[in-house]
Amino acid sequence: MKMYIQPFVRYMEEEKGLSRSTLEAYHRDIQQFAEFAETCGLEQPDNVQRSHLVLYLGRLKEQGKAAATISRSVASIRSFFHFLIREGITGQDPSVLLELPKATKKKPSVLTQDEIERLLSAPDMTTPQGVRDKAMLELLYATGIRVSELIALNVRDVRTDLRFVHCGGEAGKERVVPISREAAQWAQTYIDEQRPSLLRPMQDEEAQAEQEALFLNVSGQRLSRQGFWKIIKKYGQEAGINEDITPHTLRHSFAVHMLEGGADLRSVQEMLGHADLSTTQVYAQTARRNMKEVYEKHHPHGSSRTSHESKEHR
Repeated sequence: MKMYIQPFVRYMEEEKGLSRSTLEAYHRDIQQFAEFAETCGLEQPDNVQRSHLVLYLGRLKEQGKAAATISRSVASIRSFFHFLIREGITGQDPSVLLELPKATKKKPSVLTQDEIERLLSAPDMTTPQGVRDKAMLELLYATGIRVSELIALNVRDVRTDLRFVHCGGEAGKERVVPISREAAQWAQTYIDEQRPSLLRPMQDEEAQAEQEALFLNVSGQRLSRQGFWKIIKKYGQEAGINEDITPHTLRHSFAVHMLEGGADLRSVQEMLGHADLSTTQVYAQTARRNMKEVYEKHHPHGSSRTSHESKEHR
């Protein structure tokens, strides 16, 4: 089973034009399924039955996987078997009648302005890694780009003089996103003063190409998604943020804060790179709820004050 994973991922990249992060997710999902299949003695795709897939999805649920994660695994497995049928490797698709778990819609996790400022102030500005981290956090909050887009940036993709970032996006959809003056200044400081100290001499051409990466780890290689995940978790704790912060939290916060500040929905959609406006509307609902809470808390006739004042006038 595992021998077909790389050809499958290559097919999804060449034929579907998927982003690196999506391809990694497909690879990870099928790798995990193939390992499960091995434990069941299922060596060939023809041996896999629907009952095996039901058992596998049940295992994922027992492991505490979210409904969205399980749904993505089902989608990956379906795509895998479609590929196998297309290549003539198998003649049956056991995933056809699989039922998807019902995904519950979660309210986007959004930081307050105060929490954002504490998070952005957490890195140690006296070290190359600290300046790098400061630049990354500022860019994420200034643009709302995905973490996969952030770590894929090359030096040439950031125009600090014109204050915009050029990123690849999903399914090869490129877009240009404006950045704040502060984010541009920190990015330029990192590029000029600290990035050179993270560079390492590379021999082969592939390694040299990696040196075009904007954000490097201590080994001089492109910072990984997992590496950034650890970084933001660390700063979230140092900033005293009790909420379970993830790289996507800054993307959510960017969108909601932009809408609260008066930005129109279409502009935010374009900056986030959403194909469907309905995806962006989730943030508009959160922004409206937040504004209502602020109004009721601070306006003289807000509900939290009106009830108190009405008692005084009785």
